[in-house]
Amino acid sequence: MLNVDDIDQYYGGSHTLRGVSLTAERGRCTALLGRNGVGKTTLLKCLMGVLPVASGRIVFEGSDITKLSPHARAARGIAYVPQGREIFPRLTVEENILMGMATSSSRSKRIDPQVFELFPVLKAMLGRRGGDLSGGQQQQLAIARAMVANPKLIILDEPTEGIQPSIIKDIERVIRMLRERGDIAIVLCEQYYDFARALADQFVVLSRGAVVRAGTRAEMEGDEVRELLSV
Repeated sequence: MLNVDDIDQYYGGSHTLRGVSLTAERGRCTALLGRNGVGKTTLLKCLMGVLPVASGRIVFEGSDITKLSPHARAARGIAYVPQGREIFPRLTVEENILMGMATSSSRSKRIDPQVFELFPVLKAMLGRRGGDLSGGQQQQLAIARAMVANPKLIILDEPTEGIQPSIIKDIERVIRMLRERGDIAIVLCEQYYDFARALADQFVVLSRGAVVRAGTRAEMEGDEVRELLSV
C-alpha cells in the first residue's frame, strides 16, 4: 500500500534523512522506532507532504505521491495524528471530530457511531471544549478525528507520549482493533519498544536519519534493539 523508496531530506545544511526506505501494508502495523532527534517525525512529515524530500519516491496504492500536497494526500486516504495531538482547544469535541471530515466527499456530516465504539469516553464529552480535556482524552480525540475520514493509512506520531498508563492501554486496544479489521495500514512512531512490540508486525529503527535495523517481530527480538532505543 505505502512504499517509501530511498528518500533523502535536508534541513538547512543538515542531512536529516539518509536513504530511508520502508513499507506499510493493509491489515498490518509498521513500527518506526528510534531515540529523540533521529528523524522519526521528519520522516512522517515527509510522508504527509508537510516537508519536501530531496530525492527518492513515496508511492501510495501504486501512485507516486512524492510531489502531492498534504491536502491531496489526505483526500487519497492518508490520515496523520501528529505528535502533541494538535487538537483545536477552543472547539468542542464534536467540532474537532467533524474537522476530520474536511476532505470527505460525502455530504453527510454525521459522526460514524463506530468512533464511539473505539472511544466511548468521547460520546459523553461532545459539548466540551477540546482544551478542557486531559492529555489522554485529547489523544483519543486526535485519533478519532483522523478515523472519521475513513483512512486507508493512518500515521501515529508517538501516541503514548505524556499519557497516563490507563489511557495507554485504551490506545493500545484501539490500534489493535484497527489492525485486526484488516482494511487499514498503520505506521506507528514510538520510542518505547515494548508498546510497539505488542502491536507491530514489522519494525524500522532509525538512527541519525538512517535505517539501522529493520525486520519482523521475530527478527527484532533481543537486547540489541533495546540498546538502539535507550538514551
